[in-house]
Amino acid sequence: MGSRRVAITGLGIVSPLGLDLAKNWENLRAGRSAIGALQCVDGSRVGLKIQNAAQVRDFDPLKHFEGGKDAQLDRFAQFSVVSARAAMKDSGLELTSSLRENAAIVCGSAVGGQAAIEAGFEDLWVNGRGRVHPLTIPKTMANAGASHISMDLGLSGPVYTISTACSSANHAIGQAFRLVRDGQAEMAVTGGAEAFFTVGMLKAWEAMRVISPDTCRPFSKDRRGMILGEGGAMMILEPLDAAKARGARIYAEVCGLGMTSDAHHLTQPAVEGPARAMRSALREAQMAPEEVGYINAHGTGTLGNDPVESRAIREVFGAHADKVGVSSTKSMHGHALGAAGALEAIATILALYKGILPPTVNYLGRDPECDLDYIPNQSREARVGAAISNSFAFGGLNAVVAFRSPEA
Repeated sequence: MGSRRVAITGLGIVSPLGLDLAKNWENLRAGRSAIGALQCVDGSRVGLKIQNAAQVRDFDPLKHFEGGKDAQLDRFAQFSVVSARAAMKDSGLELTSSLRENAAIVCGSAVGGQAAIEAGFEDLWVNGRGRVHPLTIPKTMANAGASHISMDLGLSGPVYTISTACSSANHAIGQAFRLVRDGQAEMAVTGGAEAFFTVGMLKAWEAMRVISPDTCRPFSKDRRGMILGEGGAMMILEPLDAAKARGARIYAEVCGLGMTSDAHHLTQPAVEGPARAMRSALREAQMAPEEVGYINAHGTGTLGNDPVESRAIREVFGAHADKVGVSSTKSMHGHALGAAGALEAIATILALYKGILPPTVNYLGRDPECDLDYIPNQSREARVGAAISNSFAFGGLNAVVAFRSPEA
């Protein structure tokens, strides 16, 4: 037991930007947005007004699950398993019986298996069948992704799911980091997954009046709201010494988590909570604000979030705030709720590893209330020693993860 440094040695992702890590990075680097016309849901019967979304396209479950197994997993759990398999393969770890017993899985998901819920309600209220599919509960439960990863990879240590709306994945990554750091796990699979494009969920988001009618323009003048996304992303964490001893490729170190609650409002953000979360992450990482060269912002593109987050960054970083590259990759992959932090963590980790900071695309020009360097429209070559990734959720729940470059 004791405090150990924690390395990230494997990455896996399924997102609107691509079905694997290489394609995701290619599109992030190029600043290609995956936001387009909503195609996966027909909301014409109920007058669905949401027109655009960031969808995972061309994902074929039959390529990943045999013998009808795909029918046992809701889409979000499929994303969980496929990205976890990819991360494990990427890490090159050999799963011994001892490692399997001492491996943790900590996942984030805000809403779990929405397709299964909607299908059940449709059977009851629309089709009048009087019963629902017998796997409705196992497919709906938010921990299904983590549980299926456990069975698929044969990992039998601590396994659980965190559901804190849009901060779910960051909370999960931070908890997994602490399990490995403190010697309670010798390896961890962590990240998040979400797939919630159903008529019911989209109508619920429509009712909140925070969805953009065109695209997502974080921190930009003329921004009009968020664009919803989906996907799954997982990473492998292990003690830095163990990773070095086996000659593993080390993408980055995860070194701090900050968690706070605004205790303020269910949907309106405040400056103080996010600022304290950033400070807390830096404190646990033993990282001076001046070390941070990149911030992957929560950056939803809403009128409410972006000025508040900008002020919180300025409050934490002071004069250094003008020297930090800040971007919102939601401008490319949309807002994937409980998976957002996982998609964004991988973007942050690759930014450190590759020395290229992804841009905020769709940027039309400066909003007077958003006065930082948002890396507008084009990625930027920059070797930075440290980065943080912000997630701020409805309910006023904030989770910030701090990372260091492998060379730092």
